[in-house]
Amino acid sequence: MESAPYESRSDFRRRRAPGRGGDDRGGPDGEMPTLGRQAPHSVEAEEYLLSCCLLDGSDSIAKCLEKKLAPAAFYVPANRIIFEKLVELYQTNPPVAIEVLAEELKTTGQLDEIGGLPYLMQVSSRIPTTAQTDYFIERVRELHLLRQLIKVGTSTVEQCFNFQGGLEEFVDKIEQDIFQVTQERVSDGAKSMKQTAKDAWVVIDKMMHHKGEITGVSSGYKDLDAMTYGFQKAEMIILAARPSMGKTSLALNMAEHAAMPKRGTPTGTLVFSLEMSAAQLGMRLLCSRGRVNMKKLREGFVSQGGKEYQDLQNAADEMSRAPIFIDDSSHLTIMELRAKARRLHARHPLGFIVVDYLQLLSPTDPKTPREQQVAEISRGLKSLAKELELPVLVLSQLNRSAEKENRTPKLSDLRESGSIEQDADVVLMLARPRDADEKFQVAADSAELIVAKQRNGPVGDLKLTFLRDITRFENYTT
Repeated sequence: MESAPYESRSDFRRRRAPGRGGDDRGGPDGEMPTLGRQAPHSVEAEEYLLSCCLLDGSDSIAKCLEKKLAPAAFYVPANRIIFEKLVELYQTNPPVAIEVLAEELKTTGQLDEIGGLPYLMQVSSRIPTTAQTDYFIERVRELHLLRQLIKVGTSTVEQCFNFQGGLEEFVDKIEQDIFQVTQERVSDGAKSMKQTAKDAWVVIDKMMHHKGEITGVSSGYKDLDAMTYGFQKAEMIILAARPSMGKTSLALNMAEHAAMPKRGTPTGTLVFSLEMSAAQLGMRLLCSRGRVNMKKLREGFVSQGGKEYQDLQNAADEMSRAPIFIDDSSHLTIMELRAKARRLHARHPLGFIVVDYLQLLSPTDPKTPREQQVAEISRGLKSLAKELELPVLVLSQLNRSAEKENRTPKLSDLRESGSIEQDADVVLMLARPRDADEKFQVAADSAELIVAKQRNGPVGDLKLTFLRDITRFENYTT
């Protein structure tokens, strides 16, 4: 049977309206003819995916790049051009706005080629949410793979009819052609034992030559650092407590220690505050650093020109030079949080991230059960730590069980999902000492920090001194 003639890209654009797909004889991107049948594709899936990319301006594009989606995966020429330009703009100046994209396409003479601004507007308004980005990425990849297999298969049939030479070599070549198509969909995440042993030996050698030294980001608390050797790269650390126990204060103190160490190099630190504004967090940091009573400040008992005023000024001067970044965006999803962290890390290398707090992150799909939502958020935060190769400190709530039973908190008290306990590398729990006065949520002079889980080290309890007036935790002193 004679195959249908192949349609050139220019003929395709003349025959079809700008921005639409191929005809019944196959795609317009140099693929083999499909024996009179339409090549597998979904114009809708491509447009939905582009709409996701235009909707959030960065995170969906980053997902496409992570999954190695190439412009060639798009069947429609206009969509291929749009995606290629989106990736180009994302790599130079994220996030990408539709106005910038239109201007860039106009500059390169491609705006009319895709159907003009009306087509861009049509694509950008295809869906209202990016919740199904992963699905559309897989759908576009899947259809592209099928088209490639058709191309290879059609070529194989033709070669079989015209076969001459050695059969073994011929079969080997066919296998290679199919392998080249399929290998794109499988990421090679496995490392040889040779490389693994080499990486492990670097860590062992560092431990041997730097006995007892901190190998990660210092928490600023000697007893905790002695147990953990600092917060390590790719770790997700959970700091859990009941409300008003001092989670945020302790996390801010740790962020301050990381960005403003007494010795060593400052660590770029990003704080996501979903509960308080950046101004509120900044005031806490300044009062804690300057050792000024926040209550006195609020009530107007700190006089201008006095010692406390000068301490605040000195603290502000010191902290203005610290590599601390605060994002107080509310209603963040885990995807948006990861995109923000990724973008900032590209501009200002980070070494530590604090998220305050996990239960306030918005679900990607509000219709799913709460346990699944929290599990998705927990996995996303762990993935962020691994992707950026830095420790992520995540604040979390505990349920009421420990309070009701008047006991020390334990791992099962982590609120709403067992996934938090499972995903975390280190779990810290803040509690008042057993002998503390019941009327105080946090003891006046000390607090217990429980290392309830640590994948690569011991667990146990330690004490911290708590200075209530300035909401500051310090190394425990008797």
